[in-house]
Amino acid sequence: MSVASMTGFARCEGGADDVSFVWELRSVNGKGLDLKIRLPQGFEAIESEVRRLAAARLTRGNVQISLQVRRGEERPDFSLNEAMLEQMLALTRRLVDGGHAAPPTADGLLAIRGVIDVADSSVGAEALAERHELALARFGEALERLCEARREEGAALKAILDQRIAELHDLVMRAEADPARRPQTIRARLAAQVAEILQAAEGLDDQRLHAEVALLATRADIREELDRLRTHLDAAAALLSSGGPIGRRLDFLSQEFNRESNTICSKSNAASLTAIGVEMKVVVDQFREQVQNLE
Repeated sequence: MSVASMTGFARCEGGADDVSFVWELRSVNGKGLDLKIRLPQGFEAIESEVRRLAAARLTRGNVQISLQVRRGEERPDFSLNEAMLEQMLALTRRLVDGGHAAPPTADGLLAIRGVIDVADSSVGAEALAERHELALARFGEALERLCEARREEGAALKAILDQRIAELHDLVMRAEADPARRPQTIRARLAAQVAEILQAAEGLDDQRLHAEVALLATRADIREELDRLRTHLDAAAALLSSGGPIGRRLDFLSQEFNRESNTICSKSNAASLTAIGVEMKVVVDQFREQVQNLE
């Protein structure tokens, strides 16, 4: 299964006889799946099926779906919903009298959905059902194109994320091999720090001294952080290889990357290790920024 981005665009046009359908689908990042569907009058009945089809293919993203219907020589019948228009007029009068709104215009009132009903006088129920079926067929094509666009961008993102993981693996190896982590270097640094403690507190008892030395030794060792970071990196690489909707899990792992690199920086008492930790944080930020685009 491939990795998919949450951003993409697709357009599909087609139809039969004197009616054509134009679907446009736009997708951007989102925490979950949010579908916003705009259909022309007469096609409201297909909204539930459009929603079902989209939810079956997409798991995350803010997706805008719109349909335009273009008719040939056929002339639709227009009818005025007088009851609804009276309600709108009464409501606007109250708002105007209360000083909450300006007087409405005729085109503004007529633009309200439902005030003007459009009906195809020459289209019966059977023909309308066929048009709905054709429109859904074109929607299926547009949805496939959107998924393909998201997969293409996902492939590009995967290459970037694989590179960031490789960079972090390299930084872990550099940290492990850093001269500041050699046992003799750590021993000498601890000895100097213990000497400072003894000089600052002559009356320090042995138990307190042992506790201070143990604390210094713990802070000097970043082995656990490096091991955990390597484990998280391997898990991220496995997720990218498996594909599918992995954005949330990779975002969680990127937080773990950040936590370990922060700890390495805070425990480091050598400039070389601190520099490596800072470089880790930069790469982790780049990794997490790209992960936000994944489904």
